[in-house]
Amino acid sequence: MIDGISNWILSIAGIICLSVIVELIMPEGQLNRYIKGVFSFIVVFVIIMPIPKLLKTDYDFSNIFENSEIQINQDYLYQINLDKISLAQEQIESKIHSRGYQNVKVYINCDIFDNAMEYKSINVDLSSLVISENAEHKDITKIKKDITKIIIDIVDIDEEAILYDG
Repeated sequence: MIDGISNWILSIAGIICLSVIVELIMPEGQLNRYIKGVFSFIVVFVIIMPIPKLLKTDYDFSNIFENSEIQINQDYLYQINLDKISLAQEQIESKIHSRGYQNVKVYINCDIFDNAMEYKSINVDLSSLVISENAEHKDITKIKKDITKIIIDIVDIDEEAILYDG
């Protein structure tokens, strides 16, 4: 019981010290007022945290935020996933090009509005493939295996989901 009270008092003292330090660092103005408000809310929250334990009730504070109306911004999610796809596509094409296979185009298929974006399939267009002299393989089946390995190393996808055209 004594340990709990001492930890509680140390928490209050720590958050107050932190708020004083932040207040000294922050310049005067509108932002300073908002930060003071946030720290005031945190101090009040730290002060009332042990009250349910003192009253011998088991109140779960996680329920406070459980039913909140948090919505995902679809435009932001779309842009983030689009950037992920573009980056993966550039990495794959660059690695393929470094292996000596030019004019290979990679098209990634996935649900761009999904939170946990999963790659459904990847189409590799080999119709304009140019094999340079420094390429490891000249046989098309070995080239496909090499490209498949490159894709799997960069993107988390099954080998069966990689499709070849051309």
